[in-house]
Amino acid sequence: MKLISDPGKFIAITEKAGKLKKNIGFVPTMGALHAGHFSLIKQARKENDIVVVSIFVNPAQFGQGEDFKKYPRSFKQDTGFCRKLGVDFVFLPDKDNMYPQGYSTFVSVEPLSGLLCGHSRPGHFRGVATVVAKLLNIVLPDTLYLGQKDAQQAIIISRMVKDLNFPVKVKVMPTVRQEDGLALSSRNAYLSKDQRSVALVLYKALRLAQCMVNNGQRNAARIISRMKQLIEKNKLARIDYIAIVEQEQLKEVKKIIPGTLIALAVKIGRTRLIDNIIIEHI
Repeated sequence: MKLISDPGKFIAITEKAGKLKKNIGFVPTMGALHAGHFSLIKQARKENDIVVVSIFVNPAQFGQGEDFKKYPRSFKQDTGFCRKLGVDFVFLPDKDNMYPQGYSTFVSVEPLSGLLCGHSRPGHFRGVATVVAKLLNIVLPDTLYLGQKDAQQAIIISRMVKDLNFPVKVKVMPTVRQEDGLALSSRNAYLSKDQRSVALVLYKALRLAQCMVNNGQRNAARIISRMKQLIEKNKLARIDYIAIVEQEQLKEVKKIIPGTLIALAVKIGRTRLIDNIIIEHI
């Protein structure tokens, strides 16, 4: 496994791989790797000749007052995980590599970037789309692997890839959860023991929604109302949003149909967590 920080050197490697007709699978991350990331890397390893993982805590996607400085950083541990999982290259750029002095070009996917999480995190998805676009141009992958836990992010990146004609396939893999249902997230590390227990309410609310659908409920407003009631019983939990939307444009729906996305963001103490499910069958 090779560690590379210079974009120019990485482009030379990926161009050579292309000439040798080697398939490249790519997993972009901000580090603090966990089993959710591992599942993406393992899938990439199964399907490609070369596996690339990037580790870059992207300042462009953090807003004022957010947790950029304290975001978990464990590069030594992360590269050790990558080595064990059979990763071929780890791309470790720094801020100056990705955003040199005078940098002024950004990618904005509208109106998707202003919806759901975009309401409370203005500019966040512009930063995400920009860094992923840059990474795709550097890594030149055949397949990009993303997690369903970050559903809006996956939808926005998929739209960007389509709109800008990136020659890459986007593969979205299922959310990985702990045994009690909590979706794996690097931000879970911020939770105290009591907060960790309260955080289960996100998945409980989603399970409640799924149960209501299974029992014949199709009215989105009624489902959201019941989800709110469940979450608001916890004093440590503050709802950012609960949304029931279609996946193409993230437009709110009144009636549940197959493919509907139910997503929510909840603050547990100071930690903002997100989760979602897709209603596969009615």
